[in-house]
This record gives sequence, structure tokens and C-alpha cells, in this order.
Amino acid sequence: MPETIAAIGGVNGRRISRRRLLTAGAAAVAAGALARVLPAPARGAELDLNTLPCIDGHSHVWSPDVERWPLAGDLTKKDLAPPSFTPEELFRVAEPVGVGRVVLIQHHIYHGWDNRYLIDCAKRFPGRFAVVGMVDDTEPRPGAKMRELLPLGVRSFRITSWIRGKDQWLTGDGMAAMWQTAAKTGQAMGCLINPEDLPAVDAMCGKHPETPVVIDHFARIGVDGTIREADVARLCGLAKHQRVHAKLSAFYALGKKQPPYDDLVPMIRRVLDAFGPERCLWASDSPYQLGGGNTYAASIDLIRSLDGLSAGDRAWLLTKTAEQVYFA
Repeated sequence: MPETIAAIGGVNGRRISRRRLLTAGAAAVAAGALARVLPAPARGAELDLNTLPCIDGHSHVWSPDVERWPLAGDLTKKDLAPPSFTPEELFRVAEPVGVGRVVLIQHHIYHGWDNRYLIDCAKRFPGRFAVVGMVDDTEPRPGAKMRELLPLGVRSFRITSWIRGKDQWLTGDGMAAMWQTAAKTGQAMGCLINPEDLPAVDAMCGKHPETPVVIDHFARIGVDGTIREADVARLCGLAKHQRVHAKLSAFYALGKKQPPYDDLVPMIRRVLDAFGPERCLWASDSPYQLGGGNTYAASIDLIRSLDGLSAGDRAWLLTKTAEQVYFA
């Protein structure tokens, strides 16, 4: 994949290759190997929430059938990394560790503003997926588009500073309309951001206190290997907005980037203290969590093994928070 396509914003303004950052090549090997040895996933009507109670709050999926679900821009099938990560492949790594439902995140790199693949996945596996879509706020009537997508299972919308630029991404009538609509529909604004974007999100939450908000991946604190106290403090400062939630996710990409992720525990505890378990949720960020020494099981095991949590706390982190935000 070309660097100009694969790049995402670095914490210091430098462009970082998504391929290097997310270890996609290793993920392809891991996902392919597991697909060959694990059983087929259960479909919606067969889902036993006693056996598979957990919810993965963040995963991407895509199909190698690029004729049915075309890729964005000039991308071709050879640009997919891994070449395939379908719902079936996702469930083959999720179900063995007790995960039965997943929040699917629109992958703008591959599908742009076209949410059809994720919506089709939700239809094909009833009850197993909630969808975080994307709407272009520069197009007419984005709020109306959000309402149209709600009955199709789109319960949230990803927004990020990397498409329109850091000085413009939260400005304009369209973005204001999205936040206003979300306050009425309950669809969360899902923020994929860097630490320097936290003050702008803080200000937006102050303007729209009734809008549900979810911060992805600790606002990518520690993506450059260093977890800075000032960044953690800004993230925890968002807890004063009662409708803001935080994802405990993307462990493979933060700090030392290797299990058992002990270096991330102090930040996790700070976030839990600030937001409370009722406003935090675990997520894997697959398929990027797979490979390079990282595994799906290692991600969820960090939450299951975290000292000082009650059974009730873990239930919120692994099921109930995501259930309320995305499946209620």
C-alpha cells in the first residue's frame, strides 16, 4: 500500500505509516492460521450470551470480494492487508475467549464514506454486530443521513482530524449538525484522535453536553512509545462530561507494544479512576491486534487479570458499557 494512502497522523504531527504502526503483515499470518484450525462461528440465532458474554468494542472487517464491495479511490485488492478479515475470521479469534458480539468500525482507508459492507455484515449476523459508520459532514444534510442509518444498525459515527485537518475537523455547520443530531438519536460520536486533539474535543463536548462521545484507543497516548502525564491528564479531564466514554484498546500500538502490556496498566488505572468502569469499555482493534507477538487473547486477558477490579467492574468493561452505548 502506498505510504500516502497508508499514513495516519503521528502524535508530533509527523506522518506515520499505518502498515508499520499496525503490523498488518503479521496480522495476515495470524488470522489466516487461526481460520484454518478453529470452528465456524455461531450465527445470530444460535448466540448463547452465557457462553459468549463479552463484547469487543472495536474491530475492523473487510472482504476480498472487491467487486461486490468496491474499495475507495484507486485502491485494489492487493492493497488489503491482511488480504481478508471477514466476520467469520473475526469470530474465529473472538469466540474462543468468550466474545460473541462486536462493534464494527468503518475503515475509511478501504471504503471511504461507503458503509454498506458493515451494514451487510450486521444483516448477515443478526444481533452480533453494531456499526460505527462515517458520514461526510461537508455534504448536505449529514444529520438526516445519520437518522437514515440508525435503523440499519449504525449506532455511532467515527470522526477524525486526519481527513479535514486539525484546524477544521470539528468546525462547520455540518459537524455541528452531527453533534446536535447525535444528542437526539443517541448515536455516539467516535473520536479517533491524537493527544493534541483532546482540547478541541473537550471544547466540543462542552458545547454539546447531551451528545454521547467515545474516545478511541486512549486518544493514542503512547503511540510513539512514551506515555506522557500531561496527555493522560487531558484525557482524564474529559470525564467531567458525563456522556463521554473511553475505550481501553489498541494495546499492540501503545507504549512498549508487547504483551502482557504491564507498562499500560498505570494509564488504564488513571482512566478507570476518572471515568469509572461504567464509562469504559474494552476493545481489541482487530485485525491489527493480531501479529507481531500480539494476540486477541492477550488483549482481553489484560482486563481479565487487572488487579483491584470486582466481578461487576469487569462486567462493565467487557460487556455492559458497550451494550449500553452500542446495542441498547
